[in-house]
This record gives sequence, C-alpha cells and structure tokens, in this order.
Amino acid sequence: MMQADYVIVGAGSAGCAMAYRLSEDGRYSVLVIEHGGSDAGPLIQMPAALSYPMNMSLYDWGYQTQPEPHLGGRRLATPRGKVIGGSSSINGMVYVRGHARDFDHWDDSGAAGWAYRDVLPYFKRMEHWHSGGHGGDADWRGTDGPLHVTRGPRTNPLFDAFVQAGKQAGYEVTSDYNGEKQEGFGPMEQTVWRGRRWSAANAYLRPALKRKNVTLIRALALRVVIKDGRATGVKVARGRQTEVIQASREVIIAASAINSPKLLMLSGIGPAQHLAEHGIACIADRAGVGQNLQDHLELYIQIASLLPITLYKHWNLFSKAVIGAQWLFTKTGLGTSNQFESAAFIRSKPGVEYPDIQYHFLPIAVRYDGKTAAEGHGFQTHTGPMRSSSRGAVTLASNDPKAAPNILFNYMSEPGDWEDFRKCIRLTREIFAQNAFAPYVGKEIQPGVNMQSDAQLDDFIREHAESAYHPCGTCKMGAVDDPMAVVDPECRVIGVAGLRVADSSIFPRITNGNLNGPSIMVGEKASDHILGREPLPKSNAEPWISPRWQDAQR
Repeated sequence: MMQADYVIVGAGSAGCAMAYRLSEDGRYSVLVIEHGGSDAGPLIQMPAALSYPMNMSLYDWGYQTQPEPHLGGRRLATPRGKVIGGSSSINGMVYVRGHARDFDHWDDSGAAGWAYRDVLPYFKRMEHWHSGGHGGDADWRGTDGPLHVTRGPRTNPLFDAFVQAGKQAGYEVTSDYNGEKQEGFGPMEQTVWRGRRWSAANAYLRPALKRKNVTLIRALALRVVIKDGRATGVKVARGRQTEVIQASREVIIAASAINSPKLLMLSGIGPAQHLAEHGIACIADRAGVGQNLQDHLELYIQIASLLPITLYKHWNLFSKAVIGAQWLFTKTGLGTSNQFESAAFIRSKPGVEYPDIQYHFLPIAVRYDGKTAAEGHGFQTHTGPMRSSSRGAVTLASNDPKAAPNILFNYMSEPGDWEDFRKCIRLTREIFAQNAFAPYVGKEIQPGVNMQSDAQLDDFIREHAESAYHPCGTCKMGAVDDPMAVVDPECRVIGVAGLRVADSSIFPRITNGNLNGPSIMVGEKASDHILGREPLPKSNAEPWISPRWQDAQR
C-alpha cells in the first residue's frame, strides 16, 4: 500500500509549489497524484507554440460550459491542464500578481491573513525576476525564487506604439505592473526562462522530484477517503486497478477550480441535497462547494495593419518550421516569447479605486486557437472587465468520477457586465485612434466601424466574448462561520480534519489579471500553514493608487 505524510492531488500551479516546499527540509514524505502525463516536447516547452497544447486532448481535460444563457446559448471551452504542471503547462505564460486591493478584499471578506501585506512576501519568495533592461521595481520583486519571470524583447515597434498611445490618451505609464504601480501602460511579464516555458513543473516539481522524499504517480483521484471525520487517504484508479493511497498527516487537493470541488463532492463534501441527488452520502454539508464560480471574459479588438510588420509574415508552414528549428537547436528567436509583450491596466470610470480593465497587446490578428484573421497583417488587444459580479457553479453531472462535471459560469448575467464591456470597446478604440498608431492603423477588423450603438456592441459581445481561462472561486476561503466558505484561512476544509484545498478554487474573489501567479502564491503560503510555520513577516510596502481616482477616470 502506498503511503506518504502528505498526499497532494494535482500537479498544477499550486500543487507543484507545495510538493517543493513541503519536502524542502527532508522531514516529510510527499506523494503527488496527477492524472495527466509528461510535459516533455516542443509543443509545451516552446512559448510561441502556446495555442497548441490548450487544444489537445492529450494535455487538456477538454471541458466545456453548459449552454451560456446570456451568450446566445454558446458552449465555451474551459481548458484545464491534464499534464505535469497542470494549467501552467498549457497557459499563455502571462505573469500577473493581481492588484494589492484584490488581496485586501480577500482579507476583508473573511480570508484573514491574506491581505496584500501578508501575500507580498510570498510573491517575492517565489519569484526570480529579470527586468531585461526594461526598468521595474526591484525592491518589490523577488530575486532568488524558483519561478523565473522575464520580459519579451519588445523589438516590434507596435509594442511601443501601444504604450505611447496609452500615454497620449492621458493614461499612466508603469515600468512594472507587478511592482508598486499596476495602473498604466507598460511591458508585460512572462513565465519564460532561457527560451522555455517556465511552468510550475519546471520551476518546482522537477527540483522536488530529485529529493528522495517526493514521489509522483499517474492516477485518477476518485475520492478522498474519510474515516471518523478525518481524511486518511485518496482512492485512485491506476490503469484498471483501484487502490487507496494513505496520508499519515494530510490530504491536500490542488486539482483546479473545476476538479477540486468535483472531488470534494464525490467525497461527500458539498451541498447535501445535491449530493443526495447523486446518491452520495453527505459527510460535511458545505453549501459553497462548487458555487461562487468566476472567470474573466475578453474580446479581441482587431485592427488591420498598414505596414507589413506584424507576425502574420511568419504565419505559414515554412516560417513556422524555421522558427521551430531555431528554437529547438538554439532556444533563440521568435519561438522564445509568448508574444504578449505590452500590457495595460486602466480604470473604467471615476470612482473606481484601482484598475478594472486589462489589456494584452499582440502584434498579430489571431484567435487563441491559432486561427488568423483573413485580412492578413493586423494586430489586436485582448480586453475585458476584471471584476464582473456574475457568478456561476460547478456541479456534478453524475457520481462517476470519470464523468465531466456541469460547468455554468453564467457569464454576463448582471446588467453592469454589458455596460462594462461596451466601455472596454469604446476606450480601446480611443487608444487605437492616438497619433502613436497613425502609421499602422488600417480598418477595424472587429468589431468593425459599423458597430457603434449599444445594441450593436451587445450583439458583438454576445457572439464573440471568449473566456480568458481564469476560473476560480469554487471552494471559497472565508471565516469558519460563513455558510458559503469551504476552507478556513489556513486552507483547511471546514468540517473535515486532515483535509485542505489550495489552488485557485479558494479565491474569495477573482484577482485582477491572469491567475497563474496568484495560484502559485496560494501553494507557497498554504505550505507554511500546513507545516505549522509562522507566516513570513508582513510587508509595509504601500501600493500606488491614483490620487485622482474619485473624480477622474485617468
């Protein structure tokens, strides 16, 4: 019978970080269960190939939403990594910590000890930051952590045009949105190192597996074994066999915002009535399991380029082969970047304290699945609101652990979402109309200049909004007396001993930006709670907040 002190379900962003930290001093044995296989091979390791692994059943769970009622009944893709490294092995490699006020909101909402001053030391501990000569806030960054964070070369003139246009439109410029000042236009950061995707597997799991006290097994977790109110192990399927892996200290679930609540419910932890519908005996009646599901939706605002300087010139088999070969043999060239090299965070209106709109700028007009715009040379920015008040749920479709759960984000279910998205489109058009873009801007590919009225923009949003693939919130962290909280501020599942959840599912509210960074931070901080260590000393750093936020949008 396999046994370890700590059994972690999921070798994703948080799981890899915990495997590394829990095994660090050699006192405890750690066993990681991952259903997916190897992350070796260029399609995962080459940053520019990012559109491939996300669309491959080999690496992705292949989940889809239920028909989304406010998006014309469309079913949206919900990729989650089924591979070593989890979603950090198939994501866009964009690195964003989130805004300081996001974490202050966590703390205020019952996740005591997760305010910005509490989590900033963990972000610094995990990072090995490289400014690449593009400025930045060294005092706010970590320099010797496992996670390398870099900046693309930014050689394409469109990257600078985007930042200059923001400045001309009256917005702030920031040299480091992960430092003191998130608000503004500036360089984007990526989890890439020496030309390779620097996933949680490369940063944390590979070094951990070199230790004698860490084991990785490939298996599907069926349920947590709970005896007398305490988690004692995990029942798994390996090939055609099922077995129980014993945990002498704790079981830690880090299986994603989709699979963590699913596994809790299969184990008898969740809304009692829902469990009864699927014939599952209720061990802990937690109404919040699977609820509070959140995500970021985004639109691609695409512009035809007057000059042939975009990546479109490489969008052919010959050029892709040359780029791939150069990357394979030298780890240099266009293959070494995710191509998201400029970014912005802005506020949508006066009275919004900190940014609620994000931009990823890309020097090609292309979809996330790799399909280019028919027009040829173009560029685009991905934009969307950061703090939608819409909430969805992950529920069981069946009590069969192999069955996909039902996922309904309930996107755009709040009237304010529509107003916010229209604002994103109109503010973006204004940015592209600045002088900095004058040499480049051709016609608007999408939405298209004829789409101007609220009703027309709403139709465009309904048809074209896509997930940014940032699901979170389904095992909410909060106060023990909060009926919707699933875990307490030390990530312990309320009502069951010896069981924790630590991944993006515990976010009380979605953070501002991409979620890989905060998910790894959760793994880092949870590790100290699990080991019973004193948290790192709080930071006294004060983030920049616009002094004019109450009466000015920029």
